[in-house]
Amino acid sequence: MKNFLIAAAVAAVTITTLAHAADVGVSISIGQPEFYGQIDIGDYPQPRVIYRRPMMIERGLMNRQPIYLRVPPGHAKNWRKHCREYNACDEPVFFVQDNWYNREYVPRYQERHGGRRDGGRDQNRGKDHKDEGRGNHKNEGSGG
Repeated sequence: MKNFLIAAAVAAVTITTLAHAADVGVSISIGQPEFYGQIDIGDYPQPRVIYRRPMMIERGLMNRQPIYLRVPPGHAKNWRKHCREYNACDEPVFFVQDNWYNREYVPRYQERHGGRRDGGRDQNRGKDHKDEGRGNHKNEGSGG
């Protein structure tokens, strides 16, 4: 009985700790090195991509322009498994290389937007930024 009470107390503390940890919010915006999701190429230098041809899992309209995504390591290789996280299974997708994103896109984006980490979007302050880019993934303890 004593072991049961100890186990129950440990479980209660663990659940309480996890509940408090779940309240922590992380907001990562496009133009930050930690951002994963769709990026707008616009007049940026031609991106270096992982694959020469766009990937497409579910055949949609083939005449669509490809979108550019930055994804964590492994997502491009296993795109069938991850495309739904980015709402892009029926889109032709180019995956940009991390080096290009970090060396070309991020500095230029931050320069254009005053180096602000929020991309200059005061009206969105305090909101979850998942809608800023297709499938904005946050590096939550995965190391990348």
